[in-house]
Amino acid sequence: MQSFDDGKDAQAMRTIGEVAAALGIKQHVLRYWEQQFPMLQPLKRSGGRRYYRPEDVALVQMIDRLVNDEGYTLKGARLALENGPAEAESAPVALAAASGAAPSGELLSKLMAIRGRLAKALEAA
Repeated sequence: MQSFDDGKDAQAMRTIGEVAAALGIKQHVLRYWEQQFPMLQPLKRSGGRRYYRPEDVALVQMIDRLVNDEGYTLKGARLALENGPAEAESAPVALAAASGAAPSGELLSKLMAIRGRLAKALEAA
């Protein structure tokens, strides 16, 4: 988890501005992610002011990693988070099936091979 150097306790709640500054994610992106990821629900106080708990910040970091580092679409990242790490590997297959365009066995094998090569390339970088 991102460590905050803001003088607050590690378990303290943080505003959307504090989270955005610490993680380098714009506030409007965080608000959009709240709409796209139902599990991301920071506390909202009077006037709609958002307060992120440590678990909310950890979830934002995971979404950021999946979308910006690993190349997931928002839909794919949501599916991976909803179904856990074991299901994340089959997320492309599940998404294709959900869209009515399930890949053939041969295409799926090629896609998985490409994914493996990309993962190795990222590790080597």
